[in-house]
Amino acid sequence: MNQSRPAVTRIADAVAKDLELRILEGSLKPGDRLPAERNLAVELNVSRPTLREAIQKLVSKGLLSTRHGGGTVVTDRLEATFSDPWQQMLQGHPLLQSDMLEFRHMLEGEAALLAAERATDVDIERIGAAFAALEAAYDSDDMQACIDTDVAFHQAVAEASHNTMIGHLSASLMRVVHGHVSDNLIHLHASPKDWAHIRAQHRAIWEAVRSHESQVSKRVAREHITFVRQTMAEAATLEGRRHTARRRLGEPV
Repeated sequence: MNQSRPAVTRIADAVAKDLELRILEGSLKPGDRLPAERNLAVELNVSRPTLREAIQKLVSKGLLSTRHGGGTVVTDRLEATFSDPWQQMLQGHPLLQSDMLEFRHMLEGEAALLAAERATDVDIERIGAAFAALEAAYDSDDMQACIDTDVAFHQAVAEASHNTMIGHLSASLMRVVHGHVSDNLIHLHASPKDWAHIRAQHRAIWEAVRSHESQVSKRVAREHITFVRQTMAEAATLEGRRHTARRRLGEPV
């Protein structure tokens, strides 16, 4: 009986590694619930006790969370450990926004380049669906939908890079910048010219990646972030002038 134990442990380790890989590659995302134990055991061709042991290994790592009556859920540990402190820092130190956008310029340019080189037919379909959802949100003028689909589109491109670090860093970064995306889109929406411009930029990214034009994808992705940086800087300057004007009138700011 004791001789069989190491074999069971090795199987559980292999199952845990399989599930961990699915989390790393984004097949299982934060908030996703694992299939029912019986179904997952059949899919992985292991016993239910072995599956439970594998799941417990990932629970101990903080990658999975078991809830009584709620099944097993993927946690956001890989993203939250990066994003939570930076969200607080950005709120307290607005000058970090420039550094954040500079990092996005680098990351999203490389993500688009790799996506154009590596995207499979399934990836192209996912990015296309994300772009269609973004276009529908633009047409509806539903600002919250615009924000959510903007983030989802960029994340779909990042995941199509088939680089695990880019995928997770992008997801973490999007959590950090979500509020800034909101502020920027609201500012852009007030200008029909700028609103049309940002729509065209997203279309350019989509078309370049779909056509597998890697250098074009990198260029248009970086041009998009450059435009975002410029418009956010202009918005900050305008807000500063408004504050100055109110102070001159003796009004509270």
